[in-house]
Amino acid sequence: MKTRFMKTAIATVLTLCATSGYAVQQVTVYTAFETDVLAKYKNAFEQENPDIVIKWVRDSTGIMTAKLLAEKNNPRAEVVWGLAGSSMALLKNEGILKIYTPKNLAALDNSLNDPQSNQAWFGNDAFFNAICFNDIVAKQLNLPKPTSWNDLIKPIYKGHIAMPNPASSGTGYMQVSAWLQNMGEQQAWSYMQKLDNNIAHYTHSGSKPCVQAGMGEVAIGISTASRGAKLKTQGAPLTVIIPNGIGWESEAVGLVKESDAAKRVVDWSISKNANKLYIEMYPVVAHKEVTATTKNFPNIKSAMAKMDFARMGDERASVLKTWSQKFDSKSEPKS
Repeated sequence: MKTRFMKTAIATVLTLCATSGYAVQQVTVYTAFETDVLAKYKNAFEQENPDIVIKWVRDSTGIMTAKLLAEKNNPRAEVVWGLAGSSMALLKNEGILKIYTPKNLAALDNSLNDPQSNQAWFGNDAFFNAICFNDIVAKQLNLPKPTSWNDLIKPIYKGHIAMPNPASSGTGYMQVSAWLQNMGEQQAWSYMQKLDNNIAHYTHSGSKPCVQAGMGEVAIGISTASRGAKLKTQGAPLTVIIPNGIGWESEAVGLVKESDAAKRVVDWSISKNANKLYIEMYPVVAHKEVTATTKNFPNIKSAMAKMDFARMGDERASVLKTWSQKFDSKSEPKS
């Protein structure tokens, strides 16, 4: 009798769950966030939204952007969360992102959001490049500490620099864009040709050059400043250098499919609680009430390049085609 009662009770609970608002829904979220933060963001969201489960699909910015464009006519993503603003501008132009106004939008710094009036993407954080310089390796090789981009094209650094491939990595693309927009195209391509003479290899991850510098595989990595700060805090023998004209970009969220569950993911991604998680990794976040000091993160404001995200999106295909024709031969094999 007791067993029959328990079976009936369990069946009733399952039926209620299946027919109530708490039936679990899965939302497919495409992202370029670093792998080590995905579980943290997923768990925090699901604790506040127990009826929704996030399914991450993660790759680097360039690859994720290409995937979204290829799936344009049959989108598999429901939300894009943690992708570069320039990619988001391109996705909006292609009709992939939906116009949507998330809850509590007024709490965000609008400079990190879609600049157009019919907004479709919204800032999570701002991320910055840096030069990660291994002090121990440099001493062994008698390499001086660079302080400017022009220092990196000096012959003494030949074979000692790693940088992200801009076709694979948003980190790489935003630095190439910063050079093009701030040096002028002719001078920028000339600069990149000289820099290529000193490049050991191009990686397919934005953070990897700094990781390689931290491990002593190269002396210098053009990479993400946040990764450099984190590695230095963990004890890596790095100096994190911010030369004038450093590339930076907004990392953002946008809606692909207009379901209630997908909208709730977007709403939560700009919330104060979400921004409290972002700031553990990124020193600049979108929410006006969330601030912190990141250990070993250098002062970047005076060195930030002027960036036109819409232009970055519009020019992406042509810039990457030219870059690949000139420099792709030094790229690491894709895993």
